[in-house]
Amino acid sequence: MSALALSVVLSLVSAVAYAGGAIVQEQVAVSSPDRQYAPLRRPSWWAAVALNGLGGLLHVVALAYGPLSLVQPLGALTIVFALPMAAVFVGRRAGATAWRGAIMATVGLAGLLSLVGSAGSHSLTTPQRWGVALVTGAVVVALMVAGRAAHRHPAARSMLLATGSGIAFGMSSVFTKTVAVDWTGGVSAGDLPSLAVIGVLATAGMLLSQASYRDAGLAAPLATLTVVNPVVAAAVGITMFGETFRYGTAGTALALGCGVVAAGGLILLTTERIARTAAEAEAEAEAGAEAEAGTESRVPSPGSGAEPRPESRSGSGSAERVLVPAPAVPRPSAAEPEPAPEEPAGTGALPLCPFYAGPYVLFPEPDRRERVRS
Repeated sequence: MSALALSVVLSLVSAVAYAGGAIVQEQVAVSSPDRQYAPLRRPSWWAAVALNGLGGLLHVVALAYGPLSLVQPLGALTIVFALPMAAVFVGRRAGATAWRGAIMATVGLAGLLSLVGSAGSHSLTTPQRWGVALVTGAVVVALMVAGRAAHRHPAARSMLLATGSGIAFGMSSVFTKTVAVDWTGGVSAGDLPSLAVIGVLATAGMLLSQASYRDAGLAAPLATLTVVNPVVAAAVGITMFGETFRYGTAGTALALGCGVVAAGGLILLTTERIARTAAEAEAEAEAGAEAEAGTESRVPSPGSGAEPRPESRSGSGSAERVLVPAPAVPRPSAAEPEPAPEEPAGTGALPLCPFYAGPYVLFPEPDRRERVRS
């Protein structure tokens, strides 16, 4: 196998490893909402760290066997591999809008990186390294604070955190290249601060990427990270390492067009996620309202003694079963005895005499107006 073919194979395997790590991170973020940055007690999160580390190692080895203009665009295939892998392994299918956005972002990024020309090996001076490290740290912290402030907008929050993650990973690649150039003349203790910066930026990128998957799914944060990372590295290479675009003015114009295509893909992914989040929130609100209405219709008012009675009501062209209270029927209280039935006149028992315990004998009352003869 030639060196070029080996570089292509390593780049593809690296993209698959990055995609697998992103899928595991997204699943951990969904199942561990209370630990959004570093769920250290989850073995699956450490598996994601191992997959990302494997992807980074394979990417570095691929750069050793192949040119940068080939390896970097192949690394952009991570988002293309991640969508079907997520559908197969975790059942998370992406919509047509997400696919269009992912393809646009990948094509734009691949075109942009393929137009970046190569230059000689350059390194950064000590003041440049400190300045770049401080500026990068300030930008990453600002994006973290902005993401925390946008907690009510999950899609915007995830995009901010994914952008910070991409910047951290991209600048980590810049310092890695600087140290690699320094080591061509021999390893020195002066590179220890640069190695420390690489460790800090790589860790920050990993933690921010983990937090970006919490509320925005897989496609949008991963696409943002995949695009921002090499774009930042390429921008530093052009401005500080003397790299240029190929084909002069025409190449620069094509690079700008590819950047616009990649940005359009990110916008599609972001708007698709925002629309999906809004639809899910509306569906949850409707389900909650229906459940509350059903509960109220089934509970009778207190003290009415009524029991729910089903009644059919049609509305909007479909029959809907509604429970309404039955009319209240007064019931005798247990404390009050029921009145005895009245007996017909002349059929009851005779009243007792209070003196002789015998019945009264009823005599007709004499007419006092008549005289009685003596």
